[in-house]
Amino acid sequence: MNEGLRWVLPKAEVDAADSLARELGVHPIAARVLIHRGYDNADLAKRFLADDLASLPDPSLMKGLDAAVDRICRALVNKEQMTLWGDYDVDGVSSTALLSTFLQAVGGKAATYIPHRLGEGYGLNSKAIERIAGDGTRLLITLDCGITSHAEVTRANELGLEVIVVDHHAVPETMPPALAVLNPLQPGCEYPTKFLCAAGVAFNLAIGIRRALRATGYFGARTEPNLKEYMDLVALATVADVVPLIGVNRLLVRHGLRELSKAKRPGVRALKYVCGLTGQDVTSGDVGFRLGPRINAAGRLDDAALGLKCLTAASYESALPLAQALDAANAERQAIEKQILEQALEQAEARIAYGAKGLVLHAEGWHPGVVGIVASRVVERYHRPTVMVGVWEGMGRGSARSIERFHLYDALKLCAGHLAKFGGHKHAAGLSVTPERLPGFVAAFEQVAGERLSEEDLVPRCKVDALVFPRELDIETVEALKVLAPFGAGNPEPVLATCGVVASPKVIQAKKEGMAGHLKLSLEANPALDVIGFQLAKRIGLTEGPIDLAFKAGIDEWQGNKRVSLKLKDLRSAA
Repeated sequence: MNEGLRWVLPKAEVDAADSLARELGVHPIAARVLIHRGYDNADLAKRFLADDLASLPDPSLMKGLDAAVDRICRALVNKEQMTLWGDYDVDGVSSTALLSTFLQAVGGKAATYIPHRLGEGYGLNSKAIERIAGDGTRLLITLDCGITSHAEVTRANELGLEVIVVDHHAVPETMPPALAVLNPLQPGCEYPTKFLCAAGVAFNLAIGIRRALRATGYFGARTEPNLKEYMDLVALATVADVVPLIGVNRLLVRHGLRELSKAKRPGVRALKYVCGLTGQDVTSGDVGFRLGPRINAAGRLDDAALGLKCLTAASYESALPLAQALDAANAERQAIEKQILEQALEQAEARIAYGAKGLVLHAEGWHPGVVGIVASRVVERYHRPTVMVGVWEGMGRGSARSIERFHLYDALKLCAGHLAKFGGHKHAAGLSVTPERLPGFVAAFEQVAGERLSEEDLVPRCKVDALVFPRELDIETVEALKVLAPFGAGNPEPVLATCGVVASPKVIQAKKEGMAGHLKLSLEANPALDVIGFQLAKRIGLTEGPIDLAFKAGIDEWQGNKRVSLKLKDLRSAA
């Protein structure tokens, strides 16, 4: 938990919120949140809250989609061998699972290939392309990679392969010479949501393929796939890849979470079992902290194909041992992550003491599959853009995470002369750097961060979505806020605040050794409300007089009884 957060309070829009609530049929506090987030009229709010799949944009608005659909349909009719090349993270694995099972359902022949993180690294490589060409493939489809692979796509073309690139990462100045490129960020693309993950792009491709096949009467003698059943994979990827949950993404995830909750897919049912989610509805938090990390674990430590095999398993019996292996890999990943984090925090303290506003932390032997997670932990702790580099077999492989006011990809472009390879977007990126160039990269990145970030930018903010009175915080209100879900990047769980309240404090000792104690506050309200501040016991001194509290509101249920649960984000003395 951060200390000294800078509070950003909403404007008082009570009358406007009440009017919007009546027009939309939502709770007034939900309407306050909508207004604060910019959905300040009924049309904007209705578009945000849309829940009808019929409102999805026409996939043909996506540049390159019609050409890709035409080529894949020809491959299906002619029984051509295709290969799907996916990335080794949740988005790449889910995209590959989605398109491979869809193509199989429509009678296609699609092999899959996911590179080994340690042996091959991110993206395409010519050696593997040569093997794929030798196996008879004539159409190569990349998923969650390929947009910067100009040389590798050129090599594929030389070998007689046509290439379709399905990606969502930042677009380079020179596009790869592919038959078709599907990426909403490319110039000239009219698809309205620019920040789809790769699985979102692949889902649109599947819609386009099914529509084209339907038009030719292809399904006269074959069952037409129900694409709604593929949305579980889209939800997994969209949440895990931390793209904004607004626009099309929010709609896809809302429906995808329902499919995850049903768990018709054997691999999803097995993953829910090892996560302790059997029979439960799945939330975006479950994807981000329980399901996603297990799918990611195999690719981080060894071979991401394990996650793909689990998601594409034909039966629960075959999926369960794969899910259990993923669970074990995740436990191993957590142990490695803890060790690296301790070392990274020591380095970070030293660089911050030196005055660094951006951090490049590196060491021999840091596992490249874990450094991205650790980078996120460092950003949470110090609120500075962070690059973590593990030097492994003579090459530094890094992952980077950023803060709101620092565009990571743009910063890396300014440091490109020191890097062997890089790619990503505003908030996250990956890179390769030779050990001898690391010192130059450290200096260059710290210089860019120093020039682009002020001291104020480094102070984390507590953004309050709505001011409330304690008496408003009942079960009905908290349930009503779920209309804004799913929550995640771009659409965080609402932070509410109540000001000038008096509370009785109590310190609860942490169960884990070395962890700070927790602060429990009982508000003098009717009905009584309890607020829990995890690891905030040392701030008990602020509770001697009236205080302002910022929190997230949930509902706890025990033996059939429900009660409001408030989780403290920050507190301060009342002004």
